[in-house]
Amino acid sequence: MTDETSGTTRRGLMTTGAMAAALAVTLPALAAQSTPAAVPAGSKNDGHASGSGILTVKDGTQIFYKDWGTGQPLVFHHGWPLSSDDWDAQMLFFSGQGFRVIAHDRRGHGRSSQTAMGNEMDTYAADVAQLMAHLDIRNAVHIGHSTGGGEVARYVARHGRGRVAKAVLIGAVPPIMLRTANNPGGLPLDVFDGLRKALTDNRSGFYRDFPSGPFYGFNRPGAKVSEAIIDNWWRQGMNGGAKAQYDCIKAFSETDFTDDLKAIDVPTLVLHGEDDQIVPIADSAHLAIKLLKQGTLKTYPGLPHGMCTTHADVINQDLLSFIKG
Repeated sequence: MTDETSGTTRRGLMTTGAMAAALAVTLPALAAQSTPAAVPAGSKNDGHASGSGILTVKDGTQIFYKDWGTGQPLVFHHGWPLSSDDWDAQMLFFSGQGFRVIAHDRRGHGRSSQTAMGNEMDTYAADVAQLMAHLDIRNAVHIGHSTGGGEVARYVARHGRGRVAKAVLIGAVPPIMLRTANNPGGLPLDVFDGLRKALTDNRSGFYRDFPSGPFYGFNRPGAKVSEAIIDNWWRQGMNGGAKAQYDCIKAFSETDFTDDLKAIDVPTLVLHGEDDQIVPIADSAHLAIKLLKQGTLKTYPGLPHGMCTTHADVINQDLLSFIKG
């Protein structure tokens, strides 16, 4: 406890207590007023950003999304096991730059339905396609991090014709993470079995250890560790469904995006930290760039997998240059 806290006056404590009591009454009412109503599949959108909403897709799954601002749409796709909240720094920056910014919680993650089925890449991309149709999004730049990069690749290749202007893959999993006969430089299956075991044994502890170590590079000598970033990662992860997150490990590690990358015909920026300990750069970005028709690769010495958070100022400026270029 700090000296400032220990020196709190009796009046201050009474004021704080009164404030807490008032908030206890008002916050639930405000939350009830602000909770977005579910929108059935096929409902029309008026073309303006709605703030947030919930779309019910064809199989009944509810997909939570944020939709802020006006202008050219930028659509953000989050990584595992997080939510659209992981894009806060980008959403705020680009909405301030005059763009319409959209991000959703992948099924089974965040505030979307905690699905027991459909937790694979084809369905993830189909969910995005339904959301883009609902919001009537065209001329969009789709930006995906990690697992979200795989989602972008599959969506753009299979559903994006006529709707997508550009794509960005950041620390992304394509072409394929798993070691196979065609991908000898990939990670062995026991790495991903280890993730599944850690999630099963103690999801809460695992979701504390993962961001505390390699995700943000906090395990490197001299790293400036942020407990707030770790707490936020844990919060997002624990907000999702355990079964969906368990299934998603297979989706991000075993899905082969080779044909998707070959099929993408829009300008695509590939960004990757050279000290990415989660998605090794040699078996991802360095291979993906060879498959893209209009790809541009930029790498960052010393930056970690979670560089969109730890180095948001750098990444945001590079994204802005690509989008406007």
